[in-house]
Amino acid sequence: MTDDTELRAWAYLARVVEPPNAPLLSLCDELGPIETAAAIRARSVPHGHDEVLTATAARADTDLAAQDLDVAARIGARLVTRDDPEWPAWPLLALGQADTAFRGGEPLALWVRGTSRLDEVASTGIALIGSRAASRYGEQVTSTLAGGLVAENWAVVSGGAFGVDGAAHRAAVACGGQTMAVMACGIDRDYPAGHARLFDQIAENGLVLSEYPPGTTAAKHRFLTRNRLVAAMSKAVVVVEAGRRSGAANTAAWARKLGRPLGAVPGPVTSATSIGCHQLIADGLAALIIDPQAVIALAAPDGSGDMGRGPVRSTDALSPEAKRVHDAIPARGSVTIEEIAFSAGLETARVRSALAHMDVSGHVVNVDGAWRLA
Repeated sequence: MTDDTELRAWAYLARVVEPPNAPLLSLCDELGPIETAAAIRARSVPHGHDEVLTATAARADTDLAAQDLDVAARIGARLVTRDDPEWPAWPLLALGQADTAFRGGEPLALWVRGTSRLDEVASTGIALIGSRAASRYGEQVTSTLAGGLVAENWAVVSGGAFGVDGAAHRAAVACGGQTMAVMACGIDRDYPAGHARLFDQIAENGLVLSEYPPGTTAAKHRFLTRNRLVAAMSKAVVVVEAGRRSGAANTAAWARKLGRPLGAVPGPVTSATSIGCHQLIADGLAALIIDPQAVIALAAPDGSGDMGRGPVRSTDALSPEAKRVHDAIPARGSVTIEEIAFSAGLETARVRSALAHMDVSGHVVNVDGAWRLA
């Protein structure tokens, strides 16, 4: 767990440059956060790290670490650093590779609001992205996909914007699933303001996440920078609607660069908000997506991972033979051992043994010599 001195150092470093910044990250890996912060304040860094002085020149004298941490605490947020157990190291690893590190490397730290663990949400995340000016068709498809994903224990990742993003988050919340909104502004800012209540709902069972310190305003370049995190924090990225020029296209490009599977939903050929999706599919850059099962197959093509198996059932722990006996008992009414044996195709003695075990485990109940489901 990060102590207070280190946490303040991380908070200072998270504000001292406009993220992402690979040179600062490299220096921090070499010296640690406390020494790195001290070196930047003193304007004296080890040989070979002069780029850090240039990048931090405008903000080095402004230390709002304590204030930022207080603001975060007041809204139920925290600063997750690279030293924390919940840091999503594996999902973010691709951002540190040679061809992405300079323009879009790993974040130095992340401001997180919500009760879930960041690493767990990132490990089960699937991004649903698209146009802010979503059509009714786009919102309906987004809701169907999001609902189907959370029903299979996947988390829905998006950018918190109007349109497809908002539809994805709302559907996940309505279905009682986890969703993560990746913001292009400070963790204390509700942008857009019309989604303030939605962000509160997201934080109740999911996460609101930002690379930017409290008070940071949204800006065009920050949306583009944010998009790399949406892609990195997801096992797959699906574009539901996108025009010819769209922020979703930028996120899709990051998905390809990071090696994330990319899907796109087809729309009406007359729809301007589906042109980008059709182009991705036609160019062979995205798989055609028509339902939640196609999205899950994209994210886990080998069927691996418990997150795609669906909710845990009470019968999962039963032996194969006991499951056969359980399945032979109708949903309503009672049946005799002989009727169960006939339906299951098992000897009476083996049925009797299975029923005895399931009686103890609470799966079945004996009523006047007949058996019914508990």
